[in-house]
Amino acid sequence: MRLCFLVEEQYRHDGMPLEVIHQLRAWEHQVDVVWPGRSLIRISEAIQAGSHDAWVLKTVSGGPGLTLLEAAASVGLTTVNDVRAIRGVRDKALAAVIARSKGLPVPVTYAAARPEEFAEIPEAEFPLVVKPADGSSGRAVRLVATPDRLPVPVAPGGPDAPDGPHGGLLIAQPYVPNSGTDLKVYSVAGELYATERCSPLHPAHAVRERQVPLTPEVARITAEIGDVFGLDLYGVDILLGPDGPVIVDINDFPSFRQVPDAVARVSAAVLDLARHGTRGRDASVGEASVREVSVGATSVREAREAREAREASVREAAPAAPAAPAAPAAPFTVQPLPRPARPAASIGGGR
Repeated sequence: MRLCFLVEEQYRHDGMPLEVIHQLRAWEHQVDVVWPGRSLIRISEAIQAGSHDAWVLKTVSGGPGLTLLEAAASVGLTTVNDVRAIRGVRDKALAAVIARSKGLPVPVTYAAARPEEFAEIPEAEFPLVVKPADGSSGRAVRLVATPDRLPVPVAPGGPDAPDGPHGGLLIAQPYVPNSGTDLKVYSVAGELYATERCSPLHPAHAVRERQVPLTPEVARITAEIGDVFGLDLYGVDILLGPDGPVIVDINDFPSFRQVPDAVARVSAAVLDLARHGTRGRDASVGEASVREVSVGATSVREAREAREAREASVREAAPAAPAAPAAPAAPFTVQPLPRPARPAASIGGGR
C-alpha cells in the first residue's frame, strides 16, 4: 500500500508516529511523509493525483496539517482518522457540546475569549480549570481557585494572549476533585487500553505511568466516544471523581504510551483502516468494523454489548409508551457514495 503521513514540526522526533512509519516501511509499504510546517507542497497535484491509499495526520491543534487532510478528504481520499471526527475533537468547546448532547459525562463548560469573563461564573462552581479551546499536550491548563484570581495571568503579546499565536477561545470547567491521577484510555481500532499518569494540575503528585485494568464503566464510556465522534485511533483523559468517571479531554492519534506493542498495533490498524475505510462521525459501527479483543485489551464490542444489555433491561422495566403517529414520508433520500475498491495487501508486504 501507499500512505501519506502529515507530521507537524512538533512531532518530527517523536516515536509516534515516526516508529509507525518505520514499521510500515519495514513491512514493505510505501510511506511518504509531508511536513506541513516546513515544506512547499503542490497540493493540487499531490492530492488530486489520488496516488495514496490513505492520508494519516499527526498534528497539533490549529496546525496546517488538518487543512491538507480536509483537502484530501474533499476529493474522496481515505483519511485516518476520518477528517470530520478530527475536527470534532480538536475544538474542545465543540467536543464538550457534542459529548454532553449524547449523554457522556463531561463537566459543564463555559467559553470566553478573555479569561476575566469567567468571573461571571457563580462562585460555587469554583475552582475552575481554564484552558485553550484548541490546546494540546496540557499546554496552558490552569487551576483557578476563586474568582478574584481572574484574569489568569497572561503576558501581553505572549503565546497564550488573545493577540498571540496561541490566542483564541478559552473554556472553563468546574474542577473535579480527584486523587491527582489521570486515567488515559486508548482505542486502537476497537481495542481499549487503560493507563494512568500524573495530572498536569498536580505535578507534585508522584504517579508511576503504567497500564492498569479497565473497568466496564470506563470501557463503555470510551467506546461511546468512538461511536459519537466516529474515531478509530484516539485517546480519552478521564478523571475518577466522587460521582464516577468524568471525561476531561479527547485526542485523535495520541501517543499510545504504555500500550503493549503499540507500534505494531497502530501500524496494523492504519493499514486496516486504509483498506476498509474509517467509520466517520455519523456512521454506525457494524460487526465487520469492530475488532476482536487481543491480549491485555478490552474490546469495544464487549463494552457496547454491556451497554446494550443495560439499555434493554431499562426498556423492559419501563411502562409501554403510547404509539406515536406515523411521520410523513420523506420526499427523497440521499444514498452514500460507494467507496472505490482498493487492491488488498497483506500486512507483511505489497504496496
